[in-house]
Amino acid sequence: MTYQETVEYLFSLLPAYHRMGKPAYKGNLDNTIELDRYFGHPHTRFRSVHVAGTNGKGSVSHMTASVLQEAGYRTGLYTSPHLKDFRERIKIDGEMIPEEEVTGFVERHNGIINRIKPSFFELTVALAFDYFARMNVDIAVIEVGMGGRLDSTNIITPILSVITNIGHDHMEFLGRTLGAVAGEKAGIIKEGVPVVIGETQPETRDVFLRKSETLHAPITFADNRFRCRLGRIFPDSSMRRFTLTGLDDGVTMRGETPLGGLAQKKNLQTAAAVAETLSAGHGLSREHFLRGVAGVVYNTGLMGRWQILSRSPLTVCDTGHNREGLEYVMRQVRATAKENLHMVIGFVNDKDLGSVLPLFPRDAIYYFTRASIPRALDENLLKTAAGEYGLVGRAYPSVREAVAAARAVAGQHDMIYIGGSTFVVAEAL
Repeated sequence: MTYQETVEYLFSLLPAYHRMGKPAYKGNLDNTIELDRYFGHPHTRFRSVHVAGTNGKGSVSHMTASVLQEAGYRTGLYTSPHLKDFRERIKIDGEMIPEEEVTGFVERHNGIINRIKPSFFELTVALAFDYFARMNVDIAVIEVGMGGRLDSTNIITPILSVITNIGHDHMEFLGRTLGAVAGEKAGIIKEGVPVVIGETQPETRDVFLRKSETLHAPITFADNRFRCRLGRIFPDSSMRRFTLTGLDDGVTMRGETPLGGLAQKKNLQTAAAVAETLSAGHGLSREHFLRGVAGVVYNTGLMGRWQILSRSPLTVCDTGHNREGLEYVMRQVRATAKENLHMVIGFVNDKDLGSVLPLFPRDAIYYFTRASIPRALDENLLKTAAGEYGLVGRAYPSVREAVAAARAVAGQHDMIYIGGSTFVVAEAL
């Protein structure tokens, strides 16, 4: 099979949560454990950093990988979902897994695929771990897909666990309260392994403290260790200055980041705490951290985080898709200088619209659309629901048509925002 045929085969044969939603979710690790046994426990042949959380785990994973690369480590990076190419999920030193590795993996191991019929995510994790082991990575940064305790990545024993924050997402699977969600994500904390928590939240703090105490896992709350202040974005380079101050020692670090979103303040605090925790045993310096943060897009290929696609009119896309993430994004949209605002938005069909639509500005022109996945919410249903919150516009059957319509009427000093769903951003890119 060609590479494209292989990817289509994986999507068609195996249930994929990001495309199908709830029917693809499995509440156990049975297939993951069987695949791990079949491949000879590849995750035991490299060190790893495990990153969970509701928001920011992708950015923190990429920043951590970039810092490790700057320190000279051969670094694997496993993330999800992808935006343009399936191979974005599996990288070594920023290079995507070769197409022939994907096709060869499926062809060589078609027997067990057909026998146990793993989910798309279960098989992708197996592919990543097998590839990292065979390519002799020094360390891999592994992003949790959803939750933690029952996530397919949770067979690893990392050198560091990271939980960025807890928010209102996937609560139908993880629990109806923030404390319950925290309990699921705390499932990645391992015996004696240090853990960094990105954000101190009243509803979740004690959950993490109890878990870390039970497992004798040293715990650091990043926002109790560092305070970040963001500067302005430089129009010519899209870089944003920041200052990190150590709350214990008052020592400051000044650097630049290509990730211009306001939410990166918390992510920078978390990434700094991660680098500091790893510094003693793995030789990470502040210079490695600052270079890694500044070079994260170049080093790892990160996309979709307040990414500027055009400057006239200013066109920005962002993958923020739940209440907590969109609060930051909408605050930044409102603060951005512009004449008129054009909003190209779409969501998945299981999204709690009542939690996100009130966040969007009413003084904008809306282009309601849908991504080309089975989970996408019908654009006309979205238009009707949005109208109840005073959001007015037209419906378009594809992201391409919606973006084209916005660009056709936007003036030179207007702003176009593209988002709502990761999959809308993916198609815009």
